[in-house]
Amino acid sequence: MKKVPYRNQFSKILGLPLILFLLFANSLIAQDAPVEAVSEEAVAGGGDAVNGKALFNQNCAACHALNRKMTGPALENVESRLSEDEGLDKQWLYDWIKNSPALIKSGDAYANKIYAEYNQAAMTAFPTLSDGDIDDILAYTAAAPAAAPAAVGGTEVAAGESGSATGVSNEIILGALVLVFSLLVIMLLLVNKTLQRIAQANGIVVEKENAEKRTPIWKAFAQNQFLVLVTAILLLLGSAYYAYGWMMQVGVDQGYAPIQPIHYSHKIHAGDNKIECKYCHSSARVSKTSGIPSLNVCMNCHKSVYEYTGNPEGPSQEDLENGYTNEFYTGEIKKLYKAVGWDEENQKYTGESQPVEWVRVHNLPDFAYFNHSQHVSVAGVECQTCHGPVEEMEIMYQYSPLTMGWCIDCHRETNVKVEGNEYYEKIHAELSKKYGVENLTAAQLGGLECGKCHY
Repeated sequence: MKKVPYRNQFSKILGLPLILFLLFANSLIAQDAPVEAVSEEAVAGGGDAVNGKALFNQNCAACHALNRKMTGPALENVESRLSEDEGLDKQWLYDWIKNSPALIKSGDAYANKIYAEYNQAAMTAFPTLSDGDIDDILAYTAAAPAAAPAAVGGTEVAAGESGSATGVSNEIILGALVLVFSLLVIMLLLVNKTLQRIAQANGIVVEKENAEKRTPIWKAFAQNQFLVLVTAILLLLGSAYYAYGWMMQVGVDQGYAPIQPIHYSHKIHAGDNKIECKYCHSSARVSKTSGIPSLNVCMNCHKSVYEYTGNPEGPSQEDLENGYTNEFYTGEIKKLYKAVGWDEENQKYTGESQPVEWVRVHNLPDFAYFNHSQHVSVAGVECQTCHGPVEEMEIMYQYSPLTMGWCIDCHRETNVKVEGNEYYEKIHAELSKKYGVENLTAAQLGGLECGKCHY
């Protein structure tokens, strides 16, 4: 047998890239060593800045920010600023925070100056705060700017770790997998080539099997009249089925999720912040329509909430992939300010407003009558029954089909709450006496009559 020389081409091709990959991955892991966390605790003037931050967020953040004017003045380094500029000591701050109206009535010059500057709106009194609590808040206002870079850095590290727990990013892992599969393909090609050489060296001739001539499938099918007839019937039935399904979907917009001119996250407002649906859609209680909330309703909160800070854990990987960062949400708040004509710097309206062209999500046909107040106030139907889990929706979409069949099924299955309603109790008693009705449904009260919804 003729000897075939062995050429270890695979080891030459595979070895060097693997060594380079291992060295590169090791360097990445070494660079991604854990960084020591910076402590947020700072002591200024005998106060605890960490406790002061919690007290500030609980009592002060609704009207004050550290570095900008809001409903009240900025509080960064407020103790040192008042001491240097106005000659006021810490006792003045104690008196002002615990009972500002009393300090104003006493005739204090600076207290009345602040009172006049902020539209004669006295600050809420906090008599329950002790001197130690106020010291902690003042310590936080003095130490917070120095702690800010550490917090930002921590967020960046947390976001960076989302790729993998070992410090190697998903891109590196994907690249390594592509490299391994590529080397496997090369290996198979080399093995095939080597086997062909061995066969040739031993005088083995590899011949391709000659396929017999056969009748083409399409020609054989066309010659069989029974198969042609059955296929034609199946195609007609299938076409009719899909045509009927397509026509039944005309006007059904389930899943419709338009992009709005100002992004509004129901997930943040109704989910994270637990804002009741009827706070914004107040007309759902007393009107046929739920109504589009006025931008003034938004400004009830966003006069003070001028930026989005997100969850303490930071944005999720899904939010980052969709671009829902803190900066994105803060930019949408700026769009709101532009629409209502709100001057952030001077905390007042300019009068230069712009209309917002909201895109309607839910839209019933004109010939169908639906009354929100009848369902929300009288029947006590929850908003999620028709609109789905809005507290989980980042972008609002039509959850239910809102078809006639869907409404009829709801009327047949929903029991009417008769407790405390003499009108329904009387009807229930009569139906129970005559027909033995145990549970009174909307259908039994005329909920299936055509004139109820089509007038």
